[in-house]
Amino acid sequence: MKEETLASLEAVLRHFAIKPRYFERHGRVFKIFSDKGIFALKRISAYSGTGFIRHLQFLFQRGYHRIVPVYPTVDGRYGVLDHHYLYYLMPWLPNKIKEERSRRQQQMFRELARLHGLSVRKVFIKTEDKAAYYEKTVHEWEKDEEFLEGFMEQCENRVYMSPFELLFCLYYIDVFRAQQYAKEKFHRWFKQTGEKEDARIVLVHGNISPEHFVYDDKGYGYFINFEKSRPGSPLMDLLPFLSRVLRTFPQQCDECVDWINVYFKHFPLTEEEMLLFQSYFSRPWPIIRTVAAYFQTGEPDERRFVEELQRNYWLLKNTEYVVMRLEEMERRRKEQEALDEHLADNK
Repeated sequence: MKEETLASLEAVLRHFAIKPRYFERHGRVFKIFSDKGIFALKRISAYSGTGFIRHLQFLFQRGYHRIVPVYPTVDGRYGVLDHHYLYYLMPWLPNKIKEERSRRQQQMFRELARLHGLSVRKVFIKTEDKAAYYEKTVHEWEKDEEFLEGFMEQCENRVYMSPFELLFCLYYIDVFRAQQYAKEKFHRWFKQTGEKEDARIVLVHGNISPEHFVYDDKGYGYFINFEKSRPGSPLMDLLPFLSRVLRTFPQQCDECVDWINVYFKHFPLTEEEMLLFQSYFSRPWPIIRTVAAYFQTGEPDERRFVEELQRNYWLLKNTEYVVMRLEEMERRRKEQEALDEHLADNK
């Protein structure tokens, strides 16, 4: 990895007509103290390109301004190529707000909902393509079920189980239930979408994280790090973030439920999107991958695989709590809608 010096950064910043005095390194971002103020200079792989700039411009055109802007060079470019790296320049935000973690996350989810709401559009989807995706996914999930069931039987037929095999047998019923729940929601999604030939897509940030949501000196939050942004389903932002947050020791994360509800309040998912969200969210992918890796390894490291299986089981149970809370809220919402409709009809 290239080690930056003041001289090397000066050569880059010359394209922005900025003369640095000194700098501090924060990961891939350099805090530049210059003759024109304080800036953030980010270094990324040259292969990443500056295509994400189009997404920033698109958001500005749609009226979304809670993103940290990227400054152009003196000749109008938005990046400077130097060896195998690309550099782009932004203002430096102080990010010194002392709000508690939950309130910061709520503000981030509110802004994410606004970002999705202002960038949403409908795309055409052929019914045969959707049907093919459904059949392929169901086939893959059924193969996973057969594999886990076969592995379970193999473990039970042993005279002495390994620590991993014993732990898997103890966890199997919860894994099975999660699979069935995910599959049932997926079946309902396909049945409900029926002959519909459109779906909503948004501009996906691609790497939602508290580290990528920073504050100015007035307390307003802004998104940064749009290098992985692209058009896609809103679930592509929600699911990876929730999976990272819930990958911890066993807990009942009511905060996660609050964050999701903040998002839904400002950008409600359609009924079809909610079914797909519940299906993908509850699917025990990590445990399936861990068991498959253990099975395929000739002489597995028992301790490593046991630790990995246990962590993934904690993730499953943490996710299960959030899924059930959301399921209950969705049920109450539908009951209230039905009651309101009944009262309206009887007026």
